Amino acid sequence: MADAPPGTVRASRASVVRLMVPTDANFTGNVFGGSILEEVDRVAYITASRHAKGTTVTASFDRVDFLGPVHVGEVLDFEAMLTFVGRSSMEVAVRVRAEEVHSGRSRHVVQAFVTMVAVDAAGRPVPAPPLVLETADERARFEDGRRRMEERRRTRPAPAA
Repeated sequence: MADAPPGTVRASRASVVRLMVPTDANFTGNVFGGSILEEVDRVAYITASRHAKGTTVTASFDRVDFLGPVHVGEVLDFEAMLTFVGRSSMEVAVRVRAEEVHSGRSRHVVQAFVTMVAVDAAGRPVPAPPLVLETADERARFEDGRRRMEERRRTRPAPAA
């Protein structure tokens, strides 16, 4: 992974589309947040691993906002993109939209930031390739991601002994 060439935001983007079914929901038909978070984690893994050209693991979920309910029968579109790459860690922004299939109406229902870490076969962190920023928006998101990463480092609890 350390020898992988720099990558672009565009090259590592990922999306997953999933129908919400009764096993994803509680007795009122609202989809469990955990079902949605599982898919957020999965699409973040795809994005980070595409960039790292290898295995990544989830280090943290940051600022998960559930903006509205999701119901059985709706189709969720999970879109993920890199916003920041450090030495071995990568921040992935995931935006989730819910679509009512019959009406075609779509709404933004979840926004999350996931920190993924590039690791070797033994699970030790390894350097991630640099991120090439191609647009002003990507540069702005990168600086915002850098600030969030610094805040996470500053407030992270010490590892258990």
